[in-house]
Amino acid sequence: MNASLSRIASTPMPRGRVLRAYFEETRAEILRYLRNPGFIVPMLAFSTVFYTMFGIVLNHGNVDAERYLLASYATFGVMGPGLFGFAVSLGMERENGLLTLKRALPMPPLAYLIGKMVMAMLMAGIVMLLLLALGLFAAHVPLSAAQVLAMLATGVFGVLPFCALGLLVGTLVKGQGAPGTVNLVYLPMAFLSGLWLPLSMLPKVFAQIAPVWPSFHLNALMQTAVGTQHGGVTRHVLALCGFTIVFLLLAARRLRRNG
Repeated sequence: MNASLSRIASTPMPRGRVLRAYFEETRAEILRYLRNPGFIVPMLAFSTVFYTMFGIVLNHGNVDAERYLLASYATFGVMGPGLFGFAVSLGMERENGLLTLKRALPMPPLAYLIGKMVMAMLMAGIVMLLLLALGLFAAHVPLSAAQVLAMLATGVFGVLPFCALGLLVGTLVKGQGAPGTVNLVYLPMAFLSGLWLPLSMLPKVFAQIAPVWPSFHLNALMQTAVGTQHGGVTRHVLALCGFTIVFLLLAARRLRRNG
């Protein structure tokens, strides 16, 4: 009997069931957030309200400022789904035991991570579409179709380093402390990366240390997409890939040790 149980346990899951597990976990993650407007609405409104105020109402038609602010607030908006979508939910799931239950379920270990990643990418895409709609139709920012597509792709894939960072933060805090901790990471990092004010307007030391923040590199790619910055794309992409790998490895180590 023990031999039979061992043979059943070692039998690989059919590919169709594996794909189904990934699909169902992603579907459940999307439905969970769609049913929680307290998470969705602030995530969508935060960057769009800031851009409307500073990029449209107070800008007085400065095209260069419109481009810069559209790109910087797009970066700011994309950071949120990755940080909050991972850190807050993981912190709460660790506290209430849901993560332990999911680990015990017969599903691929990566399904949990992929489900949250797809949700974050979907949210980042919606944020980008809202900001692009404001930029094109309200602020009348002159962008070509190629620039619009470049911004959209940068936002959708640029959320991944912040998913990894959110995962790491979620392994460090639990439950009610997660939102406050995320804000202590999110807001200072946005300011120190030049998302609210150009780094040239801040003390020189801020510009010197800015490359240590992933948001700096994503903002550089966004600025390149709208045409306010040129060159260095490969360097910034590699930096974001490096941040993603490091954060994932640290988070995996924390989860193995502390659950």
